[in-house]
Amino acid sequence: MTWIVFDYGGVLSLPQPESDADAMARAAGAEPEAFKRRYWEHRLEFDRASLSPMAYWSAVLDRPATPSEVARLVAMDLASWAYPDEGTVAILDELIEAGSDVALLSNAPVCLGDGLDELPWIAAIGHRFYSGRMGLVKPDREIYDEMARALKADPAEIVFIDDRAENIAGAERAGMTGVHFTDAAALREALPALRP
Repeated sequence: MTWIVFDYGGVLSLPQPESDADAMARAAGAEPEAFKRRYWEHRLEFDRASLSPMAYWSAVLDRPATPSEVARLVAMDLASWAYPDEGTVAILDELIEAGSDVALLSNAPVCLGDGLDELPWIAAIGHRFYSGRMGLVKPDREIYDEMARALKADPAEIVFIDDRAENIAGAERAGMTGVHFTDAAALREALPALRP
């Protein structure tokens, strides 16, 4: 049995548009470049659940955030990651329809994971793993080991698709087959060779 495991951002969804990040900064009255720098600077700790939404957005804004600001920024952040890559989603749908074993492994804080679970193209995936719920992040080895255990799969039976080379390297260190995602057409070409 082969599991096909997808990353979310930049694979099943399009990358976050610059315009959406700018809109978040404007909504919070922040200077866009500093906002975007701090957004990524603190993101991995937010993804790992080491920071609460209040602590994360306060760090991004470089001042205490208000509860209403946090609620608005969480909603805008989710929306910025909710543009599907239609080509990859079509591949996912075909795999599900064919009865293939598919899963999702994403670095995402709990609040984002909760929102992503509501998206129809994500809700169709039976096994969804978010770093915030696990307290682990890619590319650390532990998150891949934990996912394989939860799937009751040998790592050699897992094909992991991600757009970041360091996350592919992490999966390969855990004994999985890594596929570096560039676009849906290349993925469609690669998949038949990876499935038994």
